[in-house]
Formats: sequence, structure tokens, C-alpha cells
Amino acid sequence: MAFLAALVSGMPPYHALFFASLGNVLAIVFNYYLGYFFYEKMHNNLQKSSFGRKALTLSKGYSYLLLPLSWLPLIGDPLTIVAGLLRVKFVWFLVVAGGLRVMRYYFLIFTTLS
Repeated sequence: MAFLAALVSGMPPYHALFFASLGNVLAIVFNYYLGYFFYEKMHNNLQKSSFGRKALTLSKGYSYLLLPLSWLPLIGDPLTIVAGLLRVKFVWFLVVAGGLRVMRYYFLIFTTLS
């Protein structure tokens, strides 16, 4: 919402793109490390039950497939925390999740201003 307000108020589009992308990428990095630091607690709790062990096994296999959904509103931020919990490789996380966030703003610039 703030991004669109900045565009409508006359901020140069590439300035709005830069600042919105920077803020959003920093936020998902924070979310990732929040999940990353809670790994031990989550892992230990899930290992106590057979369902938890199955969930861990499945989540390891599908964690990279969920990253492309991280740009979506409402479910995107929780998915970035889950990526940290599942210890997705940080570089891959940053390229996919961060790149999709930047592309979302890039798309909004051209749909709003055209």
C-alpha cells in the first residue's frame, strides 16, 4: 500500500522500487533467521512423535518447492519463517524469495503507471 502511495504521489518509480524492495528483502531475511534460530526447539519437539518425524521428512523434500509461493500476500511471510526452520540454503532462499519480491514491485510499477 505504501509502495502504491509513493508511486501515486510522484516518487520516481525506480526509487520506490529500490526502497520497497530493500525493505521487503530485509524483512524476509529477518524472518528466515527467526526460523533458523528456532530450529533446535522445533526439531526436538517434532522428533518426539511419529507424526512429527514424518512431517520433518516430508518438509525437507518439499521446502524448495514452497519458496516460489513466498511472494504471495498472507502466506508469504510465514513461508519465509518456515524456510529458516527447514534450513533452506540461504543463497537459494535469497535468490528465489528476494527475487520474486523485487519482481512483484517491478510488475506493480508497470501496471500502475501504464
